[in-house]
Amino acid sequence: MVSFANDAELAAAAAREWLREVEAPRRGGGLYCVALSGGRIARRFFAAAASQAQAQRSALSGVHFFWSDERCVPPTDPESNFALARELLLAPLGVPERQIHRVRGEEAPELAAGAAETELCGIAPRDAEGQPVLDVVFLGLGEDGHVASLFPGESEEAMSSKAVYRPVVAAKPPPRRITIGYRAIGAARRVWVLASGTGKEKALDQSLAAGGQTPLARVLKLRAHTRIFTDIRPAGRL
Repeated sequence: MVSFANDAELAAAAAREWLREVEAPRRGGGLYCVALSGGRIARRFFAAAASQAQAQRSALSGVHFFWSDERCVPPTDPESNFALARELLLAPLGVPERQIHRVRGEEAPELAAGAAETELCGIAPRDAEGQPVLDVVFLGLGEDGHVASLFPGESEEAMSSKAVYRPVVAAKPPPRRITIGYRAIGAARRVWVLASGTGKEKALDQSLAAGGQTPLARVLKLRAHTRIFTDIRPAGRL
């Protein structure tokens, strides 16, 4: 876990490290698959990444953009995670449409989830269980410990689903969403959690505690290593 004084420092550092990470496959002409998240810290991160990439004259060629979750709204809706990324990252850098693979939130959720899974699995390599192997998955953190649109209270059957993307009904508006699954998160080469904002101290504390039951805690147990960038001040034992 890496701590920062505020969200601006967090976003700048995460953007700097991510741009450094994508350079190797870009120079070699290889593909690089990233899943972006939404939320307040994503806004800061996208702006920082675009600014730094422009300064470095990097067009992110070879980087294919997917999403860790999307709201069931049109791509022009202010609630759309795609719209946020397009405005602050993709459009400023002139990323070609062929490298952008949005989740079609305006379509029926089951169809949109299936199409997103097919598109991702057609580009990213797959592991022995058939899960796509993303180079990095970005996640935020909610006040209840949710990541992507994986909220507390799901059944074990739902959490263990092999679906790469699946429809969910969220505990906060807008309720209808499509999320990447735990198994796909677990299969990623890297997972970076941008945990930022007041009111999330308890969620981070519970997620890192032994026996934690939050969605973030489940992600941490699935993986040997997950990187957390945070400006959240410790609560309780942390």
